[in-house]
Amino acid sequence: MAKVFDRLTNLRAGTTDRYEVSKLALIIAGSLAVLLGSTILQVSFGAYPFTLVEAWQTVFDPAVLSSLEVWRWAFLGAAVPEWLTRQQLIVWNLRLPRILVGVLVGANLAVSGALFQIITRNELASPYILGVSDGAGLVVLLTLTLLSGLVPFLPILAAAGGGLAFLLVYAIAWKNGTSPVRLVLAGVVVGTVFGSVQRALFFFIDDLGVAMSAQAWLSGTLMNAGWAEVRIALPFTVLAMALAFAVTQELDVLALGEDRADSLGMPVEKVRFAIAGIGVLSTAAAIAVAGLIGFVGLIVPHMVRNLVGSDSKLLLAGCLFLGPALLVSADVGARLALSPVQLPVGVITGIVGGPYFLYLMRKKTDLGEV
Repeated sequence: MAKVFDRLTNLRAGTTDRYEVSKLALIIAGSLAVLLGSTILQVSFGAYPFTLVEAWQTVFDPAVLSSLEVWRWAFLGAAVPEWLTRQQLIVWNLRLPRILVGVLVGANLAVSGALFQIITRNELASPYILGVSDGAGLVVLLTLTLLSGLVPFLPILAAAGGGLAFLLVYAIAWKNGTSPVRLVLAGVVVGTVFGSVQRALFFFIDDLGVAMSAQAWLSGTLMNAGWAEVRIALPFTVLAMALAFAVTQELDVLALGEDRADSLGMPVEKVRFAIAGIGVLSTAAAIAVAGLIGFVGLIVPHMVRNLVGSDSKLLLAGCLFLGPALLVSADVGARLALSPVQLPVGVITGIVGGPYFLYLMRKKTDLGEV
């Protein structure tokens, strides 16, 4: 494999210029600005409103930030500190965890979308369109409704469901190899079947509260996100992101095409499935805590690719920042646009993502090839 990467370095020498790096810096700066603005709005407004100064002071209260008791409560599940004021509880127990979950989910969906697009060389690929989200979602819904004792293992179970869905998609699409069109069509088939099974499960739910929670989860929501969800998603997110950035050289080789990668000595199918496993893990971490949120994994990699090009390291870095910014800002819109009614964030991403997908179809004549 070392020889493969040496050859790749020669092939791609000079392709990552300062112009692309400066565009990545622009994406990062813009994403952080949007994320900061969204955070201020999310923390400040709601049923219990704060002024911007009050919100800022509560978030950065030295007594809270320096308290080991608070961090044990947040990240280790210890008891809630009794000395926290009502204002501090509202910010730290309700609003900040929702933002953190949005950051984790946005990063996971965007990065996994980029991974799937590269390994399939198809910019229409995403966890949602390839059926991975529906496969993971079916397992999560089964767990929530029938096997509640397994909730702590949701990311692992979701990854198993997403992996099974991806294997089915790949098997259906395989015919002496795959093509972008067959992968997308196979993903639609698998996603439709799994989605139908999800809807059928509602006929076996007797508890109205469980049914309403499951319906909100299917729409993709951060309404009930708290520190428990942060603790579920964080370790799997860190692992998935570390693995994704560890395979950027392999991604660059795959981006050259199967024939070129094979001629360079890469075991294409083995590498593709290994990277698909990373994408499935990343998707599962998002779905386990936020439900089925569509289009983030589709449009964010495309937006970043238009600015920084196809270099995998730059692409993943851009997705790592733009994904959270887009999802958290969408959640702010979902929460505040029709206040006091809160919409699932998946509704907002669908409203934005659908027209953007149509825009891609109208703009590009070779839609599908990365």
